[in-house]
Amino acid sequence: MSSFSIQEINNVLLGEIVGHTSHKITAAEQLESAAETEISFIGNKKYEKLWATSKACVAVVNQDISIEPGDNRAFIKVKNADLAMSQVLELFAPAPPVFSVDIHPTAVIDDSVAIGNGVRIGAGCYIGPNVTIGENTTIYPNVTILDECTIGKNTIIWSGTVIRERCHVGSHCILHPNCTIGADGFGFRPCPERGLVKIPQIGNVILGNGVEIGANSCVDRGKFSSTVLGDGCKIDNLVQIGHNSKLGKFCIMAGNSGLAGSVTLGNGVIIGGSASIKDHTTIGDGAIIGAGSGVACDIEAGKTVLGYPAIDARDALKQWAILKRMVRDSNK
Repeated sequence: MSSFSIQEINNVLLGEIVGHTSHKITAAEQLESAAETEISFIGNKKYEKLWATSKACVAVVNQDISIEPGDNRAFIKVKNADLAMSQVLELFAPAPPVFSVDIHPTAVIDDSVAIGNGVRIGAGCYIGPNVTIGENTTIYPNVTILDECTIGKNTIIWSGTVIRERCHVGSHCILHPNCTIGADGFGFRPCPERGLVKIPQIGNVILGNGVEIGANSCVDRGKFSSTVLGDGCKIDNLVQIGHNSKLGKFCIMAGNSGLAGSVTLGNGVIIGGSASIKDHTTIGDGAIIGAGSGVACDIEAGKTVLGYPAIDARDALKQWAILKRMVRDSNK
């Protein structure tokens, strides 16, 4: 088990140490659960009150902290405690699963596959014809990558992931277990003779560099051309991205949210959990869609919307306050 002195941790964080502790730090933990040899963090002033009852010997804190660490305890003051704590967690992160061999003998790999240096492929994987895999990419057991896909370098693909034919995944991406890249888009049309006719989905999916797709999430292929996720997009678990949607750079989609077909997101858009976006909708750069909201029309850049249907956040809060007063008054 790794352990560090407070000074060794601060050599990474480059913060300001306030107070002193003689403890070696053995793990990172949340304030309420931390033991006396563990480090925690206070990322918001409202959590300062928890420090008095916490057993943690060290906390990473913002520079505006208003309390003292106490006896044999210390703070490391930094500009952004949340970001600094991510560095601490990297120090204590356990090693990833072990590969006994770089390419497991039970993996089925077509002879035409181009495999870069340092690639690892786990047991039970299937890699189809004319796939290209960049150097130092790790593919865990039971992954399927179908014909003519490309995978960039230093990408991690976890077990159960399916990447269908002709899709392209960038470098430094992470695809979590059981996500699906390139399933058919949801396209059907009524037909008097045949009921519902399936519309062929002949496009693909393109993921930029540094994209992360959560477990059990789906990115559908385009009906034609491509469904595109720009560099740095982060997609939570159980998210649906419909066919021919286009996401700019560094967009965030929280769990259970969904885009219908042909939605366009600008750069830096944030979509809260369980929000749903109507097809052919455009959401401008930096817009924020509140959790559980339903977006049925275009949203301007930089705007925050709430509600179902989604409206300007300030208007939604006013409406909710009025409704609350009406309910309260009717019960008098």
